Amino acid sequence: MSALPESAPGVPEFATFGCRLNAYESEAMAEMAAAAGLTDAVVVNTCAVTAEAVRQARQQIRKLARENPGRPVIVTGCAAQTEPETFAAMPEVAHVLGNAEKMAPASWARLAGGAAERVAVADIQAVRETAGHLIDGFGTRARAYVQVQNGCDHRCTFCIIPYGRGPSRSVPAGVVVEQIRRLVGRGYNEVVLTGVDLTSWGDDLPGRPPLGNLVQRILRLVPELPRLRISSIDSIEADPALVEAIAGEPRLMPHLHLSLQAGDDLILKRMKRRHLRDDAIRFCAEIRAARPEVVFGADLIAGFPTETEAAFERTLALVEDCGLTWLHVFPYSARKGTPAARMPQVPVAERKARAARLRAAGARAAAAHLAAQAGREHAVLMESARRGRTAQFAEVVFAEDRPVGGIVPARITGHDGGRLRAAPLPAAAAAAARPEA
Repeated sequence: MSALPESAPGVPEFATFGCRLNAYESEAMAEMAAAAGLTDAVVVNTCAVTAEAVRQARQQIRKLARENPGRPVIVTGCAAQTEPETFAAMPEVAHVLGNAEKMAPASWARLAGGAAERVAVADIQAVRETAGHLIDGFGTRARAYVQVQNGCDHRCTFCIIPYGRGPSRSVPAGVVVEQIRRLVGRGYNEVVLTGVDLTSWGDDLPGRPPLGNLVQRILRLVPELPRLRISSIDSIEADPALVEAIAGEPRLMPHLHLSLQAGDDLILKRMKRRHLRDDAIRFCAEIRAARPEVVFGADLIAGFPTETEAAFERTLALVEDCGLTWLHVFPYSARKGTPAARMPQVPVAERKARAARLRAAGARAAAAHLAAQAGREHAVLMESARRGRTAQFAEVVFAEDRPVGGIVPARITGHDGGRLRAAPLPAAAAAAARPEA
């Protein structure tokens, strides 16, 4: 769970669960609530990706209600969209807002004026436009996140998110470019493109431009942007222009987080994924050959229904076969209404044990990557006075303060198992670092 910076008196308090997109939207909601004059409320922006995420949200709602007697609790987000009755039944909850409603200024005006329905959750599948409430600078003083896509048209058998987010819809390229120009003008050195199904960007726009066209357009039209990063992508949908940008654009960061989910072909088919094991291995090999410094992260699910030990071993082997470094591992969580929830289930204890084995493999891969950086030089984007990230997204710590938001050329001196240690390169560091954003 994350929260916005501590609110001033009379300003809603936000608690946010789940993905970067949710965090981005909490920032937008905070702006709309403030503009509407909504005061003294608590807003919980939920996630529906697992049953555990929903449980944690309910637990947090009860806690916030106890800690804020008399303040109305407003619940929104993906879990509120997919199971509004769950939250409407909680006595602590004053209002439930759907994912479309939460991005409408009129919703916040009605809440501020006392005219809002207790439950306002419409059919998300009817939504055809991306909310236009783009904000300048969600994140830290160093890194900004720009939402370019929302929703998903795929129907992976384990996933509830399309029912919470609706159909895929894209922000036009010109709007994205203008926002990034504003962000760079405000001093941001890195921008991250985010979305629910990022590689589907453009499918609903005239001419159906691919994501690679957007990436290349940003880099061409905003030459003053030092670093562009893309969030999780579906490797099978990486278009030629995107591959070309990854291979040849040094300002596009050599860090790709892949939605792989499994390494066994039968499990991938039962998940209704669009790639096979060899597709993932081939993509990683081709990208690494074109850009050797690239680092891959991946989402992997342990204990999907019908997964045998042999099938799991093929997923475990994918860590090495693809050369993965940063893993997001999830034990399978059955979501009501999804096809996978009706398949023969792997015992929960076995799911957890397999997830632990995957995480251990990921920890070994990350430690090996960190160890290999000793003595190398990296440009580190400073997220706080003594902590930053390399282009490959490894965390770096310094012994002395550096300008927040600056890009510091540094030499890696070692690591502590989870983070790199570094010293700024003499003379170059102060000149390269930009003032705080």
